[in-house]
Amino acid sequence: MHFLPTERVALFIDGANLYSASRNLGFDVDYRNMLEYFRRQANVIRAYYYSALLETDDYSPLKPLTDWLAYNGYTLVTKPAREFTDAAGRRRVKGNMDVEIAVDMLELAPRLEHVVLFSGDSDFRRLVEAVQRKGVRVSVVSSIRTTPPMVADELRRQADQFLELADIAPEFTRRQTEPRTRPVRQTPAEPFHETPEAS
Repeated sequence: MHFLPTERVALFIDGANLYSASRNLGFDVDYRNMLEYFRRQANVIRAYYYSALLETDDYSPLKPLTDWLAYNGYTLVTKPAREFTDAAGRRRVKGNMDVEIAVDMLELAPRLEHVVLFSGDSDFRRLVEAVQRKGVRVSVVSSIRTTPPMVADELRRQADQFLELADIAPEFTRRQTEPRTRPVRQTPAEPFHETPEAS
């Protein structure tokens, strides 16, 4: 991995995307260790965590995680998730954070030298390109070892470096879980999101 100890870095974490990737790879993220890991690599000035929250009876199952992140070095960016019923009558939750990530990254780019994006979504390719035009290096953290791969080819190609989540995960794994081989019901720790797609 190529970081410079003094370069100004910000982390932009798509919470739902990172959750899906880590679950597919069979581990849970220890967010304290993850932040410390990147702080050992470079001068991390901000770590943003993005999540849509579904409020149910004034309580979100994500609240313990988001509260902890807010008090432990992360800048939390949330918005209400929208609940709807699809054509087949199934309950769905939608909470895309792409615009929030793009706005924050473009605003902060002039004060950064390196951006680390935790997402594999192809929609971010143009954002990465725009940030690079401002002279900022961009690393993308996702995985090609999941089935299907979590990261889109065009995003990998655009990034200055691609960090395979499975390779760096031992630095911040909380506990081993069984790799997911099929879609499962959302758990209390899971950010609400649409099914992640690489393309």
